[in-house]
Amino acid sequence: MKRTTLSLTLSMILLGAVAGYAGTLIKVDGSSTVFPITEAVAEEFQKAEGGRVNVTVGISGTGGGFKKFCAGETDLSDASRPIKPSEFAQCAKAAVDYIELPVAYDGLAVVVNKANTWVDQLTVAELSKMWAPEATGKVTKWNQIRASFPDKPIVLFGPGTDSGTFDYFTEAINGKSGASRTDFTPSEDDNVLVQGVASEIGGLGYFGVAYYEENKDKLKVVPIVPESGAKGIEPTYDNVKNAVYQPLSRPLFIYVNKTSTKKAEVKRFVEFYLKNGGKLSKEVGYIALPDTAYDLVAKRYAKGVTGSIFGGKGATVGVKIEDLLSREK
Repeated sequence: MKRTTLSLTLSMILLGAVAGYAGTLIKVDGSSTVFPITEAVAEEFQKAEGGRVNVTVGISGTGGGFKKFCAGETDLSDASRPIKPSEFAQCAKAAVDYIELPVAYDGLAVVVNKANTWVDQLTVAELSKMWAPEATGKVTKWNQIRASFPDKPIVLFGPGTDSGTFDYFTEAINGKSGASRTDFTPSEDDNVLVQGVASEIGGLGYFGVAYYEENKDKLKVVPIVPESGAKGIEPTYDNVKNAVYQPLSRPLFIYVNKTSTKKAEVKRFVEFYLKNGGKLSKEVGYIALPDTAYDLVAKRYAKGVTGSIFGGKGATVGVKIEDLLSREK
């Protein structure tokens, strides 16, 4: 797995070097969760192009990426959730037509400190009790979540409010996108969240499962009990792909500015992404879509179908992309 702090730093240096680059440029920004997949695809694509095309990949979060995308500043936007109504309106106002393309699945891993001996699993209701807006300043000890837990402080870490992971988690756990307690340590950099939980015995955080897999020597993953279940389920490859790990399994996306697809290099890059994204997503710790889903996504792109299969209404919890695509007219 190539996703390291050094890799992130090199990518930022690459962004700074854009002004001096003489070749053709493709601009991508957005989700830190989708970043490792797009970075891997970009590296392979640039090799295939013999260095004639440069792809820069920024990390401003899903929300930050959409701000740039809807302003026409980028060709593609990485997103860890579907476009929101407010972003849909921003793109429409700026006359930015987009093609929404699912590229992989992800599970949100809930993690605690490696030395945490008391948490064996958590229910959705317990996570909500911990993260709900009304918990701010009030639910501060582990024994407030479950009486058998110790009288130790809970130290929470989570994505920032521009993150699609934040939006999806709050929708899935608290019933409304953006509904969250505010007294936690936020960061758009998942590596910061990893280090935070790893340094606090009472720490708990959430982020894409690939970041847990890369840091499992420092962290302990928490099985989540679905609302209708009794046994906690871990975010394994098969559990996420088969939608067993609920409600914290979700699709990941790239959004393509339709005007940008008129540029030959962008067209080639997106086609390369859809052909190789499944394999490369697995290599960097994510879950590939079923082959049938990639076929449907490729057809959607080839037809230039604009808009969202979610109707521009944002995240839908527990959805299977292939089901939505197969129903799309």
